[in-house]
Amino acid sequence: MQTAPTSLEQLLLEHALSQTLIRYATVCDTRNWDLLSEVFTPDCTTVYGGSYVCEGVAKVRRMISTHLDGCGPTQHLLGNLQVDASDPAHPRSKIYVRASHQGLGERSHLRYDAIGFYEDEWVQRAEGWRIQKRSMTMLLDMGDKSVLQPAP
Repeated sequence: MQTAPTSLEQLLLEHALSQTLIRYATVCDTRNWDLLSEVFTPDCTTVYGGSYVCEGVAKVRRMISTHLDGCGPTQHLLGNLQVDASDPAHPRSKIYVRASHQGLGERSHLRYDAIGFYEDEWVQRAEGWRIQKRSMTMLLDMGDKSVLQPAP
């Protein structure tokens, strides 16, 4: 039988998971794709917006970079983290995201915003907590998706 974590354990877990989630947002905004290995397990499974399914961190990297490498500045804002640690070995989280994107070059006057949330299942590795499964649910998107482009 699993026991719920103490308040201190819960707080420490929430902090550790939030640091990894912040790293993900930073990876997207800086395009430092090598750091995705510090966010996801090598064999992760992700579903973005119900249609982009990726198995493995290499495919996650390819999918995200295909959308952002030809995009101008972005800002991925995360908030309202909820952590369910009823199974301390496999916690789950939900965090809201607003991702703002500006076009690049001839598209620099265009904007695209995606609003939704990530639901993640976590595993602890020797190097820290990593996302094993991710699902992104889109609640609202605004603007012109053509700003999402592969590298020119």
